[in-house]
Amino acid sequence: MSNENVERPIKAANQRGAARLAAVQALYQMDIGGTGVLEIVAEYEAHRLGQELDGETYLKADPSWFRSIVSGVVREQKRLDPLVASALQDDWALSRLDSTVRAILRAGVFELLDRKDVPVAVIVTEYVEIAQAFFSDDEPKLVNAVLDRIAKQVRGDQKK
Repeated sequence: MSNENVERPIKAANQRGAARLAAVQALYQMDIGGTGVLEIVAEYEAHRLGQELDGETYLKADPSWFRSIVSGVVREQKRLDPLVASALQDDWALSRLDSTVRAILRAGVFELLDRKDVPVAVIVTEYVEIAQAFFSDDEPKLVNAVLDRIAKQVRGDQKK
């Protein structure tokens, strides 16, 4: 066997993970820059998902999963934010959270509510891993705790 780079097909699950990461980045960009959903989705699909930009190669992502998360978070934000706020400790307001953490939580809660076909453990794990990609302190623990609380509230005690 040789050690040459062999192109392996990217699993659908990995494409969903890449779509989740891209969705969080897009939601962050929308939050900070005030970009609209149609504009951001078009930009990501044309220039980022599976593309090279500024010397960085973005992972191949499931574009429909990406669109679903971004448009769903925007559409359902008035329903998502109160859930997130209620799962935070009393002395923390949603507006005090870092914009990236807010984007991660909104996307994760959207999936918990909208994607009943995806196990709770998968959703929570994926978004905790995204938090770990951006933060090394308490933020991943916060994401885990908040998503876990909301999962119990909206899906009961199911772990699958």
